[in-house]
Amino acid sequence: MTVVLAGGGTAGHIEPALNLADELGRIDPSMRVVALGTPKGLESRIVPARGYELAMIPPVPLPRRLSKELFTLPGRSIAAHRQTRAVLRTVGARVVVGFGGYVSFPAYLAARSCGIPIVVHEANAKAGLANRLGARLTAHVAENYEGSLPHAQRIGCPLRATIAQLDRRERRAEALEYFGLADRPTLLAFGGSQGAASINAAVREAAPAILGEGLQILHAVGRGKRSGASQPGGYAEVEYIDRMDLAYAAADLAVCRAGAMTCAELSAVGLPAIYVPYPVGNGEQRFNAAPIVDRGGGLLVLDQDLVGDRLSRHVRELFGDPRTLPRMGAAAAGYGIRDAAARLADMTLAAVS
Repeated sequence: MTVVLAGGGTAGHIEPALNLADELGRIDPSMRVVALGTPKGLESRIVPARGYELAMIPPVPLPRRLSKELFTLPGRSIAAHRQTRAVLRTVGARVVVGFGGYVSFPAYLAARSCGIPIVVHEANAKAGLANRLGARLTAHVAENYEGSLPHAQRIGCPLRATIAQLDRRERRAEALEYFGLADRPTLLAFGGSQGAASINAAVREAAPAILGEGLQILHAVGRGKRSGASQPGGYAEVEYIDRMDLAYAAADLAVCRAGAMTCAELSAVGLPAIYVPYPVGNGEQRFNAAPIVDRGGGLLVLDQDLVGDRLSRHVRELFGDPRTLPRMGAAAAGYGIRDAAARLADMTLAAVS
């Protein structure tokens, strides 16, 4: 059986797709998984690195406003539709699972025209245009946030097994040793592989005050973003963290963006966070963090309001009462879903039967 995944362009689309692929492989090692992508997308590097096949199709970005791209959309869609149909037939696709983005749009149309079942997964609180269109073509619709798509079932966002199965308390000693940290309260700061300039600046500014409270900081600044200055004791600055499971186990509190995958991981493992939504785009990151914050699992600070003094004040207040962070972690875990990959795999297999 061949499953085709469509979710290229950004890590937020690719990562849940590959996590589903991992789960399908655990269910049936003979199952073939083929991902659709474009030469310019992150999938051209990430998908092969995870050991999965990648079939290239032309990208079809959907314009959000009146522009010249809108007038060329029919021609681009026809070309992409033809190539995607050819891929689906060549690999013998039995089901197409889409995660949004410009790869999903032609995949949905091609699957529909070939009579291949479609499954749609939406990771963000505010669904993108491709998934809103795809959800009209199938009854098999899954979402991470309730109400993002019509007739959708909330199953969460597929996570890596290392995250989904993480016991933070059990792995804490191992995690501290891995990062060379002491056994004391820890703030984890990160902003994705490229880092986040506002988070980096605020954490560096707040570091003396935070360290002065007897805390330590694990700070992933992004590739090529190291400050180059000598670091005080208790402040570990790294470019990138390739073991986020251990980073979560080492931390008592995170300060981070509010991408759908980040919110899903932190809530699943019960790690409270100060969410700083990315200020560009349609504002979906603010909506991603809102349900967790509303339940008491985190704080929301707008990007323009994030400065060193405010960050250090929040950190001091949250660590000041030993009951606060455990209570927040429990609230976050109450919203998180650990077994989303298994739930989506079940929906995918049900769509074929």
